[in-house]
Amino acid sequence: MARLPKLSVFDLDYTLWPFWVDTHVDPPCHRSGDGTVRDSRSRTIRLYPDVPEILERLLGLGVPVAAASRTGEIEGANQLLELFDLIRYFVHREIYPGSKVTHFQRLQQKTGVPFSQMIFFDDEKRNIVDVSKLGVTCVHIQNGMNLQTLTQGLETFAKVQVGP
Repeated sequence: MARLPKLSVFDLDYTLWPFWVDTHVDPPCHRSGDGTVRDSRSRTIRLYPDVPEILERLLGLGVPVAAASRTGEIEGANQLLELFDLIRYFVHREIYPGSKVTHFQRLQQKTGVPFSQMIFFDDEKRNIVDVSKLGVTCVHIQNGMNLQTLTQGLETFAKVQVGP
């Protein structure tokens, strides 16, 4: 079996869901009678389709999951994780404005997992550049998280562990 990361970290906006929680939706959000997640204007809010299966797959592989988001809408982001029933997958959440490097330093302190044993998925190239300098395997997301991207990311992580 290929080597797996000891921590898989996801950005939220445009990685797990197709919007910025601080500008594209209007918290507070709620779950309507039909199970749909809606914002305060009753607009439907969705995840990228593969996200629940991705998190379930990581759980099945025994890979803990964390969130690292720079959003200023901390309450709204946490609320959406709860409403989408994703909170149960996240062992740690670093959700606040600032540098992703700070998020990762805190994740490393909390978990004891070395940066070299982490994988990170994010849509913003600047975050990928910054976090990769720590030694984290980083995957730049182009059109939201999907199963193919997860598989490719885990393969890249395994190759990095083996070396050239």
